[in-house]
Amino acid sequence: MAITAAQVKELREMTGAGMMECKKALIEADGDMNKAVDVLRTRGLAAAVKKAGRATNEGTCSTFVSEDRKVAAVVEVNCETDFVGGNEKYKAFAARIAKAAALADAADVEGLKAADAGNGETVGEALTEAIHIFGENMQISRFARIAVAGTGAVASYIHLGGKMGVLVEFAFNKPETAFTEAFQVAGKDVCMQVAAADPVAVSREAVPADVVEHEMEIYKAKAAATGKPAAIQERIALGQMQKYYKSFCLLEQGFVKDPDTPVADYLKGVSKAVDDQISVVSFKRFKLGEAL
Repeated sequence: MAITAAQVKELREMTGAGMMECKKALIEADGDMNKAVDVLRTRGLAAAVKKAGRATNEGTCSTFVSEDRKVAAVVEVNCETDFVGGNEKYKAFAARIAKAAALADAADVEGLKAADAGNGETVGEALTEAIHIFGENMQISRFARIAVAGTGAVASYIHLGGKMGVLVEFAFNKPETAFTEAFQVAGKDVCMQVAAADPVAVSREAVPADVVEHEMEIYKAKAAATGKPAAIQERIALGQMQKYYKSFCLLEQGFVKDPDTPVADYLKGVSKAVDDQISVVSFKRFKLGEAL
């Protein structure tokens, strides 16, 4: 299979590896970008990368959180140009869709299109109208909804004017905690953490089993290349897995405002300040274009 310069350039931008190493990895992987990343990682030439491909679609991400902070949604609405994507009226339309997604509890995008968008319109009808107004093809590519089951709240954050949207669900014991200044600051802080550090799970226990298995395969292959005894290889691989958890599990990551402090410890401080026990339940992170 012929490897193009564009493929090599993309792999290099993803991994930071050299051009020739990227080309060799792509040849070995028969042009498969994800496999090529694994080849480079096995050779110690690239760090962990969760997925191949870069976001190139235009549009915006938007969030909605109910007044009681119990229900929230994040949506991605795409269009053809960044001129429209950055338009305030377009962003207001996306915010309207986010609110509809939070209130409707639809199963999928098609279900969301049938939901009430206010003003006597369904979301699908509002989308059609928006296409006519802005003169571009548009689509709702995805959405995610969080509804707090017990005592807790959802915080939200929009990054770079809509290039990324984040929701984080928290649990605690006292309903009034949701409205304290300390929690509201912490909620935004943790959302910013998710936006900046891109965790794969809240905790190491929540990392999908197939992800752990895949990472261990990479680390074992790297350890085997050292030629050291099997017992030492196992310790090396386990050590690498520990580093992975610290890099990609939200609670173990260094807090963006204080890298020497794990997020878990930061939340302990906030819990003490509000006299409650605050924990992270889940998060949603949408980066514009990644789903398409």
